[in-house]
Amino acid sequence: MRIPRIYLPVTLVPDAIVALGVDAAHHVARVLRLEVGATVCLFNGEGGEYQAVLHSINKSQVYAQILSYSPRDAESPLQVTLAQGIPRGERMDYTLQKAVELGIADIAPLFSERCEVRLQGERLDKRLHHWRGIIISACEQCGRTRIPPVSAPISLQHWLPTLNLCGGGLHLLLDPRAPHSLAHYAKPADNNVTLLIGPEGGLSDAEITAAEDVGFTRIRVGPRILRTETAGLAVLAALQSMWGDLQ
Repeated sequence: MRIPRIYLPVTLVPDAIVALGVDAAHHVARVLRLEVGATVCLFNGEGGEYQAVLHSINKSQVYAQILSYSPRDAESPLQVTLAQGIPRGERMDYTLQKAVELGIADIAPLFSERCEVRLQGERLDKRLHHWRGIIISACEQCGRTRIPPVSAPISLQHWLPTLNLCGGGLHLLLDPRAPHSLAHYAKPADNNVTLLIGPEGGLSDAEITAAEDVGFTRIRVGPRILRTETAGLAVLAALQSMWGDLQ
């Protein structure tokens, strides 16, 4: 059986005995039905991972004893930020999960003119907490040892002025009307790429102009129009294949 990987955001050192989180404890004890002595892999998001064994299991808690540390690194040398117009329903969950698997470094959810999702207050906090859970689960599944951050959603018009586009990197805006594809551009010297994707209805002409005014370049992905939950992932996979760790 595949060794379970568990994210545990605490200090981890060999020989220490640590308590698993509530969800992780339920998963290993009730879902996987592991017993004392079973091997698990722990990571805290600071890089590397720890081999451990289950030390004790009771009704309310599961403890693991750390055996050894491995500096294994699964991060891509290409640092890609995905600025995603928030889509409806579970499409954002899908995009986050697959973007993590493809090595995304940072995620910025955005509200835009044609975004049909309206979140604020408690609903916004709950959704952000849910998204972070999706990201952590994806890291546990795919073997990453660092957790890519997801920022609190803001409007595109407020996000654009926060960018420092004078410091290098490549800033791409997906637009099916763009004159060139990704192959037209060279790898950025600093390995930083920012990818801006609109929601279901795409970005408005005014938003595209505003993005171009601060330094974004429009690109297209073939002759077909991709859905919002597919578009960013397709470009991310292409970027990793051309310049990242899928070469």
